[in-house]
Amino acid sequence: MPIVTVDPWMELRTHTAARIALGRTGVSMPTHEVLRFGYAHAEARDAVYTPLDEDALREALEGDGWTTVTVHSAAKDRSTYLARPDLGRQLDGPSEEALGKQASSKHEVLLVVGDGLSSAAIHRNAAPFLRALRKHAPAKFCKGPVVIARQARVALGDAIGEKLGAKLVAVLIGERPGLSSPDSLGIYLTLDPRPDRTDADRNCISNVRPEGLPHDAAAKRMVWLCKEALRLGKTGVELKERSDLLEIEAQAGKDDS
Repeated sequence: MPIVTVDPWMELRTHTAARIALGRTGVSMPTHEVLRFGYAHAEARDAVYTPLDEDALREALEGDGWTTVTVHSAAKDRSTYLARPDLGRQLDGPSEEALGKQASSKHEVLLVVGDGLSSAAIHRNAAPFLRALRKHAPAKFCKGPVVIARQARVALGDAIGEKLGAKLVAVLIGERPGLSSPDSLGIYLTLDPRPDRTDADRNCISNVRPEGLPHDAAAKRMVWLCKEALRLGKTGVELKERSDLLEIEAQAGKDDS
C-alpha cells in the first residue's frame, strides 16, 4: 500500500488557506487532496452560475430597515453576462426608466449590491456587512435605498449613480471566486459616478468575508475612504488608503496613557 509522504512545510498550513504542503503518494497527490481540489473547483463554478436569490436578499435587507430598489443590466441572462462583460456595465431599458423617476433624489453615498461573479458572496456577506456599516458610518451615508443589481459588473454602479445623482457610489459585488474563496465580496468606491469612469477612478476593498477581511474591519475602512473621498474630491489612484494609520495612532495613544 502506498504511504503518504508528509510535506515538511505542513505546519505552514495553519496560517493560510492556500494549497501548500499537500504531501504526496509516490509521484502523485494524495487522494484526499485530489478530492478537495475537485470540491473547491465545484464550489467556485457554483458561485458563478447559481442565480442570486433576489427575494431572500431583499427580505434580509428590508428586515434590517433598508429600503431597496431592483435593477437589471443589459445582459438578459447569465450566459450573455459571461460572454458580454460590456452589457453587464449598462442598465437595461426598464431599469433606466425606473431610476429616472427617482432622479430628483440626492445621495451622499449610494449603496449598490450586485451579484457579480459570485452570488454566494452576496448571500453570505452583503447583509452582515451593511449591518456593520450602519454601526460605523454617519447616518447621511445610509439614507438612500440599497440598489440590488442583477447580472452586474462593477461599472454598472456608475450608470446607477449618475441616474440617482449620487456624489459617491459604493458597489458591493461578488468577486471572481478562487479555489479557497468562492464567497469573497468586493467593494468599489467611485466619486462622481458616470459611464466614462475607469478602474483607475475607483478604490477597492477586497476579500470581505469572515475568513478574509471581517465585516467590521471592512466597514471601518469603507467609512474612512468615503470621508476622505468626499473631503478631497478624489477616488482611485489619487486617494491612498491610510485607515490603518488611525488604528496605529490610536494604539500608540493608549500605550502612552
